[in-house]
Amino acid sequence: MALTIGSSVPITEMIDSAGVKHSLLGSKTVLYFYPKDNTPGCTAQACNLNENLDYLMSKGYKVIGASVDSTKSHDKFIAKFQLKFPLISDESHNIVEAFGVWVEKSMYGKSYMGIARTTFLIDEMGIIIDIITKVDTQNHTQQIH
Repeated sequence: MALTIGSSVPITEMIDSAGVKHSLLGSKTVLYFYPKDNTPGCTAQACNLNENLDYLMSKGYKVIGASVDSTKSHDKFIAKFQLKFPLISDESHNIVEAFGVWVEKSMYGKSYMGIARTTFLIDEMGIIIDIITKVDTQNHTQQIH
């Protein structure tokens, strides 16, 4: 079943690369899924959100990023770009599959499975209030309302 605006989140708690548990209940959340640490688009997106974190927090949002990269990769990515929000490592693919962002992709005529860059805006009750699928990695914060 595909998630839509108005759907409840399929998972309410996640553990970040530092072992800290984060809930998708109780505060508004920007949960963004991205393909891979340290790639140009993913770096631009993370840095844009990081540079605008105070603005997003003033709107009541917390930010959580997620990919299938390892916790070690996330820790290096966080340190390299001084990210001030947590990254979730989903090597088991449980979260990306539950949110429907683990999809078949193709590049140069070759098919493979990967993350469809997607951002979910979630309210305090765990209800999806917006889904951004056409992410502007350079200006992502401007897409968040």
